[in-house]
Parts: sequence; C-alpha cells; structure tokens
Amino acid sequence: MGLRVLVKGAGEHATGTAHRLFRCGFQVAMTEIPEPTAVRRWVAFATAVQAGSVQVEGVLAERWSLSSAATLADFHWRHVPVFVDPQATLLVHWQPQVVIDARILKQNLDNHLHQAPLVLGYGPGLRAGRDVHFAVETCRGHDLGRIISSGEAAADTGVPGSIGGSTASRVLRSPGEGAVEVLRDIGSLVEAGELLARVGDSELRAGVSGVVRGMIHPGTRVTRGLKLGDVDPRADPASCSTISDKARCISGAALEIILVSGLAGLS
Repeated sequence: MGLRVLVKGAGEHATGTAHRLFRCGFQVAMTEIPEPTAVRRWVAFATAVQAGSVQVEGVLAERWSLSSAATLADFHWRHVPVFVDPQATLLVHWQPQVVIDARILKQNLDNHLHQAPLVLGYGPGLRAGRDVHFAVETCRGHDLGRIISSGEAAADTGVPGSIGGSTASRVLRSPGEGAVEVLRDIGSLVEAGELLARVGDSELRAGVSGVVRGMIHPGTRVTRGLKLGDVDPRADPASCSTISDKARCISGAALEIILVSGLAGLS
C-alpha cells in the first residue's frame, strides 16, 4: 500500500502491531532504546537490537543504523527495520504518515498531533485530541482494544491483568539494582519459589508455578522494581513464541483506525 508507519518501541505490543501492519502491506519501521527492556524477547522485534535480527511468526526484523535511514525510500520491505533511535529522529528522516506510540509509558513523553497526519497512542497518559489523534485501551477486560477519540485510556491500576488466575504473583520485578544474571530463561518450566535470576546480591524467585514466558535480556542493567519477566501459570511453552491475545487485540484497533482514516486509500 506504500503507507509509511513508524512504531515507537519494539516490545511485545509494539511488535504485535508492526507484525499485523507489515503483513497487511504497510511500510513499517520501528524505534528502540540502546538497551531494550522488553521481557517477551521471543516475540519482540526489540531483540534485533542485541541479536541483529529476530523472526516472530514468520515476519523478520533486522537492526538498522540511522545512517541508513535515507535508503528506506528504495527499500524492498522484506523485513521490518528496527532503529536504535530514542529521540525518534526517524520522524524527520522518513516522514511517516502514521505514528504509533506503542511503548505504553503511561505518560506523554514526546507525542504531538503535528508529528504525522495520524498519531496513535497505547494506554493511559495519552489524551486523544491533545497528544494523539486516537488512543487505544490496553487494560485487560471488556474494553481492551477500544478506540478512544476523546479523553484517555483507563488509569493504571498497578495490578497486572489476570492470566490463569494469577495477577501480581506471576510478574517478576527486580529485587535490586545492577546487571541481571538469568538462571532460568524463557521457555523453562518452573515451580513456585524456584530461583530464576539474580540482580547483584539479590535473588529473584518465581511467585507461581508455570512456564517462564518473559525474561529481560541477560546482562541488562536494571533498577529496583523494574519488570524483569513473567511466569505463565498455564504452563504452555508454545505461548512463549507466539503473539498474545492482548497484542493481537490492540493491533487490530490500530489497523481499524488507519483504514477508517482513509490514509490507506481503502475507506
């Protein structure tokens, strides 16, 4: 379709969106920080920052240098380019028609309505009509994926959504500050209380039994309380390498907004 879409962030939910839009024929590029904190690394295009490339459900992403941004004009679009570009300078280099802030930062860091003809944002802290043209609800429940044209998504409750009957107990948060030593990585079946990682002299143990579905990249330097991963009590290793229901729902909202806007030439 030739429509240029810039996705800020390349974590789990950003990847779900980029994956869907890329498969639908849009030109999709992504920006990330130099040391990504994505925990669902097997389904996050952010992994390309460290590994050079990553494939998620048949779609390939590769790390690009900002010095190569000019070549996007003649790119064949056989994979998704991921740029280490915290300031999103790609906005100037590439001039996308759609910008999607998929970082779920719970605040407006750097979005405004004049960045592109269509600016979208995920989760709370982004006001539709002021910071972005549309916001998308990211809180699990009845309104997940709802398109918001005025106002904001639901405020952050601080309580993770329930998966397999577990909420906060399934989420792994850093017990200290320093570099993460991963002992049980993604795909491992673990028991409640099992040692999963160390941060400095502090230990991180599983709160529930299940499969390690997410774990931050080994060696990442973290602060106390940062989300390092999660354990899925449903204990299905296959879920570690597939896009989640939540990410698919949110990405569907983004696709709908783009199509209804008329920018894709299909409305």
